Amino acid sequence: MTIFRQEKNYFKLFLAGIVNGIGDRFSQVALLALLLELTGSGRAVGLALAIRVVPSFLFGPLGGFLADRFSRKKILMITDLSRIAFAVSFVLADDRSDLWMVYLGTFALAAGEAIYAPARKSFIPLLVKKENIIKINSMEQVMVGAVLIAGSFSGGMAAFFFGPDLTFWLNGLSFLLAAAIIYSIPDANPNRPVRKKGESDILHSLKTVKKFMAASAPLSIAFLFEFIVPLFNGIDNVLISVYAVQEFHLGDLGVGLFYGALGIGLMLSSIIARRLHRHLLFAGLAALLFEGLFHMILSQVSLVLLACILYISVSFASGICNICFDSIVMKEMPREHQGFVFGILTTVSNTLIGISMLAAGILLEAVPNRMLGLIGGTGIVLTGLFLFMVYSFRDIGQPYKS
Repeated sequence: MTIFRQEKNYFKLFLAGIVNGIGDRFSQVALLALLLELTGSGRAVGLALAIRVVPSFLFGPLGGFLADRFSRKKILMITDLSRIAFAVSFVLADDRSDLWMVYLGTFALAAGEAIYAPARKSFIPLLVKKENIIKINSMEQVMVGAVLIAGSFSGGMAAFFFGPDLTFWLNGLSFLLAAAIIYSIPDANPNRPVRKKGESDILHSLKTVKKFMAASAPLSIAFLFEFIVPLFNGIDNVLISVYAVQEFHLGDLGVGLFYGALGIGLMLSSIIARRLHRHLLFAGLAALLFEGLFHMILSQVSLVLLACILYISVSFASGICNICFDSIVMKEMPREHQGFVFGILTTVSNTLIGISMLAAGILLEAVPNRMLGLIGGTGIVLTGLFLFMVYSFRDIGQPYKS
């Protein structure tokens, strides 16, 4: 509450994220249930999940480009309001002939999120004091954890007792409420990037990013982190459900239990990470090593309670990684280029996760579940060691300053 009192405008952005995040979770849970009801096929579910990945690749860079040139507040409001009709459109799907409507709505919602995400993340440094960046990024993990726990659990309950249509209406309402909350935030716009005559905006942004990466070892490693780690995160995403159903025989209850554990870990990570003021790079890489180690141990355990503790530990370490590397980017990159940077990072990360999930699904036909989990954890550990080597070879000089 102290940070919310200090950063009242961020509190509104945080609240808007909670509202539309929970609404979106409501819709995701109900949508998968609707697809199974209409088709009885897991293939339809898989196609819907795949469709959610594609817009990130297409619209993520656009979202970052727009965020550096137009009001980030207005972008957030417009994307929220434009998603209302698509969120509610799912109530019109009654049989298999309406599947096109479901897939179109899924694509549109994901496209809106691809534009929304970099604009929101690059809006944060414009609203808060620089010395509060780490604490604010800690609160971002609290928000993700709260949405993961409250949205998944309450969305499943609402869909079970009242049917999926109510959750679709609630999702539409959540976008409207989020836009209303953001409307109350004072506008804060970055200076437009100054470029040479005849040079395109995108080329200028690329040159600027390259220049700052060459001058900043922490920023270079933050980019490498975003380009490598998602390749193994996709494996973990697939294995959550597989472990719950096939290894622990808990069905949907186990899926909810494990996702709840992930949410708890993310919320707990903020308690530790907000106390970090120096050595963010070292802390982020150390947390990455622990994350991979916890995944390796998780692949070998057979007790449900121990698995829950390890999922909490995994997301705890992951949350610290995210906080550290997001803070490095916000501190090292000029504000007028952060929309472009976060757009690129979001696009690359989500695309690689999608590819990794697809590959994991194929590999599970030939590789035992636990072996694939061990491979994923080992990959994260090796990535951490590789980034530590890069860190040691680059001449950092003085410790990282906040």
